[in-house]
Amino acid sequence: MSTTKSIQEIEKEIVEEFSLFDSWDDKYEYIIDLGKKLAPLDDQYKKDENKVRGCQSTVWLVAEYRDGKVFYEAESDAIIVKGLISMLIRVLSGHAPDEIIAAKLDFIQQIGMTTHLAQTRSNGLLSMVKQMKNYALAFKIKRSTSLTDYEYRSTETKNN
Repeated sequence: MSTTKSIQEIEKEIVEEFSLFDSWDDKYEYIIDLGKKLAPLDDQYKKDENKVRGCQSTVWLVAEYRDGKVFYEAESDAIIVKGLISMLIRVLSGHAPDEIIAAKLDFIQQIGMTTHLAQTRSNGLLSMVKQMKNYALAFKIKRSTSLTDYEYRSTETKNN
């Protein structure tokens, strides 16, 4: 039996954690703490092609596909954004591409992020979600075509 929590279970945990705070100052402080705990991204990944477009802050996001699951790493130069991306990584990392693509991510609204973030930060949050889902979709497509690619390369090699 697998002990991996579903995306919905992790979302529920985050909603419960945020319900412990009475004020938005305390919630922001918690988000900042989450950002401080995010493992730093190796400098080799801090390049233009790994930047999330649509964020006011600089956010680097990379993904790896192994054992049928997508694993994310990220970093930002803004401490609040670093906390936001750490929550998204907690929810989505370690899940299959189909699960990530289908995730509704209701916790974002349930904890009040959609109403308490500035418009530019909300747009950035949506851009991070979109990029994470795009990575999952790319891995899904690559996985579904990889055998065909291998067969094509094998045929091409034999004919040359």
